[in-house]
Amino acid sequence: MDIRAIRTLAGRLLRQPTAPYHEHAVRSEVERICGEHGLESRRDQFGNVLVRLQTGGQRRAMVLAAHMDHPGFEVMRGISAKSWLVRFRGGVPDDHFRPGLRIRLMPGNVPARLGRRVGTERTFVASAAAGAKVEAAPEFAMWDLEPFAVRSGRIYSRACDDVVGVACILATLVELKKRRSRVNVIGVISRAEEVGFHGALAVAARRSLPSNALVVSLETSRELPGARIGEGVILRVGDRTSVFDSDGMRYLGEIAGELKEKRAGFEYQRALMSGGTCEATAYQEYGYQTTAVCVALGNYHNCAPRKKIAEEYVSLSDTLNMVDLLVAAARRMEEFPKLVGKLPMRLRAMGREAQEALAATALG
Repeated sequence: MDIRAIRTLAGRLLRQPTAPYHEHAVRSEVERICGEHGLESRRDQFGNVLVRLQTGGQRRAMVLAAHMDHPGFEVMRGISAKSWLVRFRGGVPDDHFRPGLRIRLMPGNVPARLGRRVGTERTFVASAAAGAKVEAAPEFAMWDLEPFAVRSGRIYSRACDDVVGVACILATLVELKKRRSRVNVIGVISRAEEVGFHGALAVAARRSLPSNALVVSLETSRELPGARIGEGVILRVGDRTSVFDSDGMRYLGEIAGELKEKRAGFEYQRALMSGGTCEATAYQEYGYQTTAVCVALGNYHNCAPRKKIAEEYVSLSDTLNMVDLLVAAARRMEEFPKLVGKLPMRLRAMGREAQEALAATALG
């Protein structure tokens, strides 16, 4: 895919505000993009979006899963005409919250500041900035950070996690349709992941996906030693809680290895990304064959050094590598048994050679 195309898609989505249970603006943009490209999309009863591209008959489905929400504040109730009680939803350490931090109240993008904590939970008083116009009752809030920018080959945003993953799903589907590829791909774009992957659990529990599908969870995951920003898409063999399917990971690994040999600029890494638990664990626990890919993320959940709140960032080239890998994997699903079987064949051949060599020297 052209790097400008993924940059444009990501920008459209990242400029939309989002928080757990308040993903509506991102969802609307997802549906607009699907409409523009003739992609079939529908909402389930829980508000998740399922996008399907089935051009290859009854071949096995590949499911690409990502979520639309990002840690943020929900507005619990009004205190006065310009102050509200807000509660933070998502994984940010307590020591990053302090009075005076700037936030944006939605809808309306109203500038405000965080005030005193109320009680022992992450609940605070938030007050609109002096002179700010409040034209609609606020429902949620995000940190007052840049929605989208690209600098020195990196995407910066208040919500890379996991709206970049959503962009990659759409980019993959757009590219597959553009190439007229024979595929069966389902994009599951879910809600409320940051409070316990609620959207993904609802999809899995309702058995909304083909039982034999290969599920690939897409994430931006905290940069860790051995998995660095700018060094390629990461084959995520597991998260903090689970190790993912060996055959599924081997399939992605074979394709990634071939791409690296044949395509200049394609890079990949392989790592256990234990910074958090992702939707792959949810799907796997419901019996789906599950794998995961991610790109390394800076300032995870907006937590910057010295306990500051700042934009998250990812490499644009890593993001493009993710799309290229998924496009290739979707197009070659019929080769899954063949590619997964390469390693056993190599091991059996090595085993025969080993037995001959060992037998010949056993009495020495």
